[in-house]
Amino acid sequence: MALIPPVTRLTASIIRILGCNPSPMTLQGTNTYLIGTGRRRILIDTGDLDVPEYITHLKGVLDNEKATIGTIILTHWHHDHIGGVGSIIKSCAENAKVYADCKVYKFPRTDAPDVYSEIPSNVKVETLRDNQEFDADGTKVKIVHTPGHTTDHVVLTTEDGILFSGDCILGEGTAVFEDLYHYMKSLDKILEIKPQVIYPGHGNIVNDPIDKIKFYIAHRNQREEQIMQFFYKNSNKRWQAMDVVKDVYKETPAELWPAAAYNVGHHLEKLLKEGKLKVFEENEERFYEYQRNSTL
Repeated sequence: MALIPPVTRLTASIIRILGCNPSPMTLQGTNTYLIGTGRRRILIDTGDLDVPEYITHLKGVLDNEKATIGTIILTHWHHDHIGGVGSIIKSCAENAKVYADCKVYKFPRTDAPDVYSEIPSNVKVETLRDNQEFDADGTKVKIVHTPGHTTDHVVLTTEDGILFSGDCILGEGTAVFEDLYHYMKSLDKILEIKPQVIYPGHGNIVNDPIDKIKFYIAHRNQREEQIMQFFYKNSNKRWQAMDVVKDVYKETPAELWPAAAYNVGHHLEKLLKEGKLKVFEENEERFYEYQRNSTL
């Protein structure tokens, strides 16, 4: 995995600032992106709460560019993408007036109320809209709602083929998701965009975006086929996610089975929505059975 520097100029109008919050889930950290060439610019995502090193790097970039942040766009509600909002507004402003009209945008959640414990209460979060466009000194970005990782997740596209993918597509490995049914539809939507390059929320630049997206889709489809084969062969009984894991993930170490069951559970819910399985509740536990009118 190639090392990501704290600050990288990617194009004449895009600078990546690493969030300096490495972890198993964030890889080397959250990638944030400063967009534009003029004085007032757009910042995509803000890293984690209380990371002084990140703020230092961001302030250094703004000083060198003689720029301020006019708009902050958050790809989704996870703490490692929204946590830095307060610190940025407090520390990176030249004075209070500069940020009086700095707007923070995020798409609304549909699975829970938008409660921003990481964002100061005096900072208003504006509602982001699907297909909304923003202009930073001639560099336009367009919002595309891509639920699945979270219900409020968005990616951003530019006219020259750049896709800011948030956590929908990563620079290394595969992404986690809350709803596989919607996540797969979002991958199809991104594939239709035909990006030329992907700047992800974590990991390095993806220079072969079409192949990467197709791999993500194929990987999930392969797992789904294995799961459906399990239910087809055992169609006369009801099963739980762990039963599927023990058959489909035989070569996976047993200590990793709980994590595998989590992913399988999302597959089962997707198949349920598609009418390929039916569900039963017994003693507050969820069981699935092959839907006999389904076709493999």
